[in-house]
Amino acid sequence: MSPNALVEAVVLDYGGVLTGPVKQSIDAWLEADGIEPESFSRTLKAWMSRSAPLGTPIHRLETGELGVEEFDALLAAELTTIDGRPVDPVGVLSRLFAGMRPDPAMFGLVEELRELGVRVALLSNSWGNTYPRERIDALFDPVVVSGEVGLRKPLAPIYELTLEGLGVVPGRALFIDDAEPNVLGARAVGMRAHLHVDAPSTRAALAALVPGLRASLNGAPA
Repeated sequence: MSPNALVEAVVLDYGGVLTGPVKQSIDAWLEADGIEPESFSRTLKAWMSRSAPLGTPIHRLETGELGVEEFDALLAAELTTIDGRPVDPVGVLSRLFAGMRPDPAMFGLVEELRELGVRVALLSNSWGNTYPRERIDALFDPVVVSGEVGLRKPLAPIYELTLEGLGVVPGRALFIDDAEPNVLGARAVGMRAHLHVDAPSTRAALAALVPGLRASLNGAPA
C-alpha cells in the first residue's frame, strides 16, 4: 500500500499525545518531592526494558495485574531523595501525573477528524491514570485501556483488538503515539504509525492522509 494512501481510522494514545508531554509532569514531581532523577530513570529503564521479563511491575500495572497502591510502594522503595529521607509511597502515581493537562489542539484535531468522517479510537497503556471518561467516551470508539482489557502496547494483541473494534484493516489505520516502541509495535501488525512530537507536526502528517484536513490551523503550509 502506498505510504500516502488515505486512512479510514486514526488511533491515538492518551498521555503525551492528547495531553502535554509526560516528561514535564514527571520533572515537576521529581523536583517537588526532592527525588534524585537518576534513581527514577534507572528504575524506569529496568522496568520498561524490552528485554525485561513480562512480569516487571510496570508491565503488571499496565495489564491490571498489579494495583496502584502496591505499585506505588514498589516504586517508592526504588527511589532516593536528595536529602536522604524516604519517599512517601502514598499517592506516588497521582503526584507523578499531577501536571498532566489535556492538549486543546489535539482534542480539536480529533473533533475535526470526526467531522470529516474518519473513525477515531483511543489506545492507552494505563498507569492507574484517571481518564476524563465522559469526554473521551463521547469522542472515541472504541476506547481501549490496557488495564481494562489485560493487554498492553507494544504487544500485537492490543492493536489487533483495537482494529477489530474499528472494523478496518491494519493498512487503513494510522496509529499515533509519543513512545517509539509503541509506534514500532503498531507497524509490526501492519498499521501505519506516526511518532507524536507536537500537535502541529501531527496535524501536518495527517493532512497528507485525510482529504479536507488543513495542514495547519491557519491554512498555511506546515
